Amino acid sequence: MKIQYQDKILEVTEPVTISQLLEKEIETSQQTIVAAKFNNEYKNLEYVIKEDGKIELIDVTSKEGIKVYIRTLTFIVWKAFEKLCPGKKMNVNYQLSNAMFYDIEKMDVTDEFVKQLEEEMHKIVNQDLPIKQVVMNRKEAEEFYLKNDTSKGRLQMNLEENDKIYMYFCEDYFNYCYGTLANRTGCVNIFEVIKYHKGFLVRYPNKTNPEKIPEMVETKKLAWALEEYEEIHRVLDIHNVYKLNNAIENNRIPEIVMLAEALHEKKIANIADKIAQNRNIKMILIAGPSSSGKTTFAQRLGIQLRLNAIKPVTISVDNYFVERKDTPRDENGEYDFECIEAIDLKLFNEHLTKLLNGEEVEMPEFDFHVGTKRYNGKKLKLAKDEVLVIEGIHCLNDRLTSEIDKEQKYKIYISALTVLNMDRYNRIATTDTRLIRRIVRDYQFRGYSAVHTLRSWESVNRGETKNIFPFQEEADSIFNTSLIYEINALKPLITPLLEQISTREPEYAEARRLLDILRYFRSIPVQYVPNNSLLKEFLGGGYFQ
Repeated sequence: MKIQYQDKILEVTEPVTISQLLEKEIETSQQTIVAAKFNNEYKNLEYVIKEDGKIELIDVTSKEGIKVYIRTLTFIVWKAFEKLCPGKKMNVNYQLSNAMFYDIEKMDVTDEFVKQLEEEMHKIVNQDLPIKQVVMNRKEAEEFYLKNDTSKGRLQMNLEENDKIYMYFCEDYFNYCYGTLANRTGCVNIFEVIKYHKGFLVRYPNKTNPEKIPEMVETKKLAWALEEYEEIHRVLDIHNVYKLNNAIENNRIPEIVMLAEALHEKKIANIADKIAQNRNIKMILIAGPSSSGKTTFAQRLGIQLRLNAIKPVTISVDNYFVERKDTPRDENGEYDFECIEAIDLKLFNEHLTKLLNGEEVEMPEFDFHVGTKRYNGKKLKLAKDEVLVIEGIHCLNDRLTSEIDKEQKYKIYISALTVLNMDRYNRIATTDTRLIRRIVRDYQFRGYSAVHTLRSWESVNRGETKNIFPFQEEADSIFNTSLIYEINALKPLITPLLEQISTREPEYAEARRLLDILRYFRSIPVQYVPNNSLLKEFLGGGYFQ
């Protein structure tokens, strides 16, 4: 067999694992190697190579590498917990900054328990135990599940959707994971466990600095928003994919859709009511990461504001870019349109101040082809019953509206904060939900392929990390745009787009990872989605196009 690694061709005469073939390279790497790509598919380092192909090693400074790190750390959390609390049930709930939040059913989490858990985890890591991946067929898996796992949902979901079941074993502990794990426990040696509310946080580093855990940033508002949706899903008895699929099988999906949409409408109405109660507010600022549904949210908020006798007037920040020659450049010498310095802050604040003072302003329109602002006679003056609505990536950053009094501003952070889990062991990343939305929208309305969207996604995430996430706690309200049924509705549209990606494309591995998640969801017809739903921003055909 001929195996390509970087610029070398390695001749192999018999099957060999990736860790055996590249043992020296893995040991001498400056960063911890946690997985690999073989022929553009993510693989555990113990994957046995039996054919020609190309290998890329994945370290913790990459997007997938840090995901493998977190999954492996989660596996170790469960192994330690099972030893300390046999028979108890724990749930992984949601991600907060660089941490995962867990709670334990019918058990108070104490400082002493947290200390014991962290010590047991460090013991597992320090032993550098092997994590072995075992592949089972349906019959073997069914026999194994019935004997060893009491989770009916995991049994049914895995056996219905998979010809092969990939189980991970470490000593006497086993678990099923929806993604690749590292091959040894010693790979994830940087973490801490702290008590948090009714549960605990397991904190970890990020790919930018994998040698250190970032300073703890309190996110009380975000945590409250996540916990609120978590509780609602518990009340509905749909807090994992198995329960959701059961609801679909039992023809409950119209009820689920109506409840999810009613919750959105109620939350939007509550925000509008809060704004109406404070007549000093003359400016509503909306920000959120890509594919959060900002456009539809702003329009639905506008309807609720009108019911409160408030008329929204929209201003686009995009018309206030600086002249092209004055646009800052990034580290690669390219124009950086996402940084706040790309906005003509002086002119923007001057116009806002005049508008709030009741003066008339001639509004610019930015000509993106030429890179300059033009004035075409469009004038604006605010009436007493009107408020400005501004949407943009910098809207939570006070620098954007530095000349406006805080009392006159109302800030809203929106995002698809997914709280639906695969099961109590594995969660669905909020980022994945937004990525699925964006792939569908880019194809439907922008003519972009799934490859194009996947290729640009990391750059999009970098901009959000720099310009949006640091300011989310500045919001007066947080609106969760996720819908419990949305992946079911998006699945029929996104699946063929991902399946079209060739094995030759570097994005194939990411496409396969998403498809592996999607296959667990029962599809539902898009006809179930109401025309005023925020999801129509991605599906098309809604009232707010």
